[in-house]
Amino acid sequence: MPEMPEVQGLVDFLRGRATGLTVTKVSVANIAALKTYDPPIDAFVGGSVTAVTRHGKFIDLTTDAASTGPVHLIFHLAKAGWLRWYEQLPTTVIRPGKTPIALRVAFDDGSGFDLTEAGTKKSLAYYAARSPADVPGIARLGPDPLDATFTRAALAALLAGRRTQIKGVLRDQSIVAGIGNAYSDEILHAAKMSPYALAATLSDENIDRLYAATRDTLTEAVTAASGKPPADLKDAKRRGMAVHGRRGQACPVCGDEVRSVFFADNSLEYCATCQTGGKVLADRRLSRLLK
Repeated sequence: MPEMPEVQGLVDFLRGRATGLTVTKVSVANIAALKTYDPPIDAFVGGSVTAVTRHGKFIDLTTDAASTGPVHLIFHLAKAGWLRWYEQLPTTVIRPGKTPIALRVAFDDGSGFDLTEAGTKKSLAYYAARSPADVPGIARLGPDPLDATFTRAALAALLAGRRTQIKGVLRDQSIVAGIGNAYSDEILHAAKMSPYALAATLSDENIDRLYAATRDTLTEAVTAASGKPPADLKDAKRRGMAVHGRRGQACPVCGDEVRSVFFADNSLEYCATCQTGGKVLADRRLSRLLK
């Protein structure tokens, strides 16, 4: 799943490549992914891209297409979505239902991009909006962890009273925006903290470590993603991971084996030596198989 660092990498790329270009065509390939009807999706045609920004995991292309004000093309890549950029956009006809393409956007210099989604479970979403606040997912977002207002005190206030596992808190977009399964694993490993620790019970020292790990991990990941074209961002993410997606490999800090806990549709990775005092967390999937 693309998370904040990869999304920021896409924003940086689009800002440098698409700003000033005029939209010549918008082709809808998956109508179910289009979540708005007013303004219509073709309101972007004829408008120029004036800004590209990020809201959590949402990407926002602002255009000057409408005489009544700017129109925003906003999209969320969900679990299996991606942006595929072309210096020369293909001219092949898109066949809805027979392609991973959900949306195609063409620019006046011949370039453009597709929003694609792999797999059968479709959750990629895109919106035509007059304001980012019109998108429900953006309106519900918590603070951005790399914003200057996200201080140690702000984090402590968010955690206070939450009898929720810290892994879930970090992934909850209404609490902190932009962090998903992968980077929550990385942050907790850097903070030397169990994913099952309850947010409300963290000591001041724990919060200090968690805050530093959040800022440092995300800052390093954003820096690593900066300047890379979309085609290279996924590999850069994988190379930068210490524990996420590395089950069975050696922890780069202590050398212990990286372990997983599996859930219904994903897993978490952690190092028992670094994070849980050597305790191996119960794997619910394996436990069910052994019954």
